[in-house]
Amino acid sequence: MNRITRRDWLQWSAAGLALPAFAQDKYPSKPINWICPYAAGGNADTRSRQVAKVMGTLLGQPIIVDNKAGAGGNIGTEMIARAKPDGYTLGMGNIAPLAVNHALFKKLNFDPLNDIVPIALIERGPLALMVRIDSPFKSVKDVVAAAKAAPGKLSYASGGIGGTHHLSGALFEHAAGIDMIHAPYKSGAAGATDLMGGQVNLMFEQMYSAMPSIRGGKFRALAVTSKTRSPLLPDVPTMVEQGYPAVEVLNWQGLVGPKGLSPEMIRMLNSVCNKALQDPEVKEKIISQGNEVGGGTPEQFAALIRAESPRWAKVVRDARIEPE
Repeated sequence: MNRITRRDWLQWSAAGLALPAFAQDKYPSKPINWICPYAAGGNADTRSRQVAKVMGTLLGQPIIVDNKAGAGGNIGTEMIARAKPDGYTLGMGNIAPLAVNHALFKKLNFDPLNDIVPIALIERGPLALMVRIDSPFKSVKDVVAAAKAAPGKLSYASGGIGGTHHLSGALFEHAAGIDMIHAPYKSGAAGATDLMGGQVNLMFEQMYSAMPSIRGGKFRALAVTSKTRSPLLPDVPTMVEQGYPAVEVLNWQGLVGPKGLSPEMIRMLNSVCNKALQDPEVKEKIISQGNEVGGGTPEQFAALIRAESPRWAKVVRDARIEPE
């Protein structure tokens, strides 16, 4: 793989994206810091490292991933927002701090729509509604019927309050007109463990986490939350197909930076990130987990965030969700 070349610079210039300041300063001339607002080992961390490695090769400087977890992604995201807008501090922007937490938390120390600059969508992917393999529930219809027969009895696990596991369950409850018990855990893995043990009845889980157990015959997938069926689970219908079009949930994340990044730098970093997403190994890892490869323009990523923000704010309000 080649780093950004003089030809690339000339192409950007011909496209009206001349970067004289970058050329003069030879950006990047030192390592770039990539803040991941989640703990090491999770999907946000893993994907950050995969994309950062390729982007660093293209740019000719290492991109160092720095995990700053806590407060539902708020701590690390605030650090991105407060960084100097010189291109040397970037980060992973996730659905929770960018589109959910403004409604969930009483106070945020950053404005996700104004203090964070979207650069490029990296990926998005659905969740799978799953139950134990020996569960009597064979479809979403079965779950709804049981929940209506015994309100407040069925329980669903999540990886924590306000995450997409939880929000998917809350959205399902509202759409189906049912009442279930939400059982939040410290992680999705912990929730899945209790689902396996029979302590909870069902769970909306990220595809990348759900697939090994589904393939291993431990869990049965009843639905996926994308608009169309997942290639990894072609025989599993969507929530839309089963009568719940409102329960369309895609977990997403992408490259972001602090307010004040110049338009030229945003365009350049967007181009480099798009190139990295076409790396065969990066593409394979994203697709193999049931996710869609992102890409596109900064404006498209910004439009996604603007559309998601009021939607999830309504879910938070309707379900009366409060942080721990």
